[in-house]
Amino acid sequence: MKELDDLRLLVESRFPVIVLETWEESRALAVLRRLAMEEGRAMFRWNLVDGLMRDDLQGTPAFTSTAAPEAVLEHIRKSDQPGIFALCDFHPFLEDNPRVVRLIKDIGQNHESNGHTLVLVSHAVDIPREISRMSTRFQLSLPDERQLLSLVQDEARDWQRRSGKRVRSDRKTLSRLVANLRGLTREDARRLARGVIVDDGAISESDMPSVNKAKFELLDMQGVLSFEYDTSRFSDVGGLANLKDWLGNRRDAFIDPDGVDAPRGILLVGVQGGGKSLAAKAVAGMWQLPLLRLDMGAVYNKFFGESERNVREALQLAEEMSPCVLWVDEIEKGIASGDNDGGTSRRVLGSLLTWMAERKAPVFLVATANDISRLPPELIRKGRMDELFFVDLPSPAVREDIFRIHLRLRGHAPDAFDIAALAENAAGFTGAEIEQAVVAGMYAARAREEALADAHLLSEIQATVPLSVTMAEKIAELRQWCHSRAVPADSAVSAEEVRRVPAAR
Repeated sequence: MKELDDLRLLVESRFPVIVLETWEESRALAVLRRLAMEEGRAMFRWNLVDGLMRDDLQGTPAFTSTAAPEAVLEHIRKSDQPGIFALCDFHPFLEDNPRVVRLIKDIGQNHESNGHTLVLVSHAVDIPREISRMSTRFQLSLPDERQLLSLVQDEARDWQRRSGKRVRSDRKTLSRLVANLRGLTREDARRLARGVIVDDGAISESDMPSVNKAKFELLDMQGVLSFEYDTSRFSDVGGLANLKDWLGNRRDAFIDPDGVDAPRGILLVGVQGGGKSLAAKAVAGMWQLPLLRLDMGAVYNKFFGESERNVREALQLAEEMSPCVLWVDEIEKGIASGDNDGGTSRRVLGSLLTWMAERKAPVFLVATANDISRLPPELIRKGRMDELFFVDLPSPAVREDIFRIHLRLRGHAPDAFDIAALAENAAGFTGAEIEQAVVAGMYAARAREEALADAHLLSEIQATVPLSVTMAEKIAELRQWCHSRAVPADSAVSAEEVRRVPAAR
């Protein structure tokens, strides 16, 4: 085992303290037990309930009066028998306890004479600065795809023995399940695979969203990152034909690069309410991948360095969730250039740029922005983003599609309405404004105890002042900037039509 060789190297390098962070305590102890046997050293195990005992000799009782953390360290310090001492769940006793820290420091400073190696086994350990120079960290390896496949097959065989039935699945779905289990420990992956199988005796596409959600919860990064359970289909997004074609051509290259460079990400710039966020969700739905949303507002912390740490931990979790889509909404609000925050935004930007350039894991970045002028040029250059798409106001044909989508979603037959007339009267409306016109029309019809009709929708359209009117100057400036710098996500609305919008109100 490579992890056994790596651990042996640390022990032979004479590190007095080894921090082993893992959720798999039993597996960690098994690796330490094997190492001690091969090295001819005694192996001891401690926890707060049982105290200190020999772990490599069965049936040996615990040493007396060693359950307390200070007592066990005193025992180890006075012991003249070299050994490996696994201290399980010792992390709470390192905080604000100078006597415990001093005892560990004494044991470490006498390592050359006593030969003691302390291994702190826990899910997370913060090492005090006093002993940081004499400690090192070690992690158990996570299972690779071959091991995960074997694990799933073991669970399928076990279910077949108990039920007398074969597990229903196919090669493609099985491969997707294995890919979605990457980044988990063996036991966590086994539990998720078992849950999928025992539910209905099958491994199917419908199981993937729940597997991804459970995986995200196990990896535990609530707040900064959120898991978007429901991802939109591109059939729920009106227009964006160029973007849909671009993504369709690159889906297979992202899922299975096979010698080609996998696509890395896109930036969607456009009018507020134009469908950028919905499109970001739809990428994950189209590619059948989990969608993570990075909340830039939750990244920032008042303590120095914590904001950058939040970003690094969030990006690391995204890699552990890979293959996935990472959605950063309104990215300009989190990394806009400027020095009025003590340089925090620049450091956050630096962490993000480094990850964008160096990441190897299949994480497709979808960033959206409303104000391109607030973004630093190093973020939007080619190489970090594959393409910059401009999401303009919807054209007449796209407005018709959007009306049909929102009427259908709310249980109304689009053929019962004059869609062309509604789209004509909604010139200059964004997708979000069209949706709200449909919702408001339904409220009006219900208040009058009438069936929804064209008149209700037209009345709401005429009463609405769209963003293209209230923010006409900014939209014109944005359109001019994107004209030669971005790829249109769809056929652009004509300038003449935009000029007609105020008169139509």
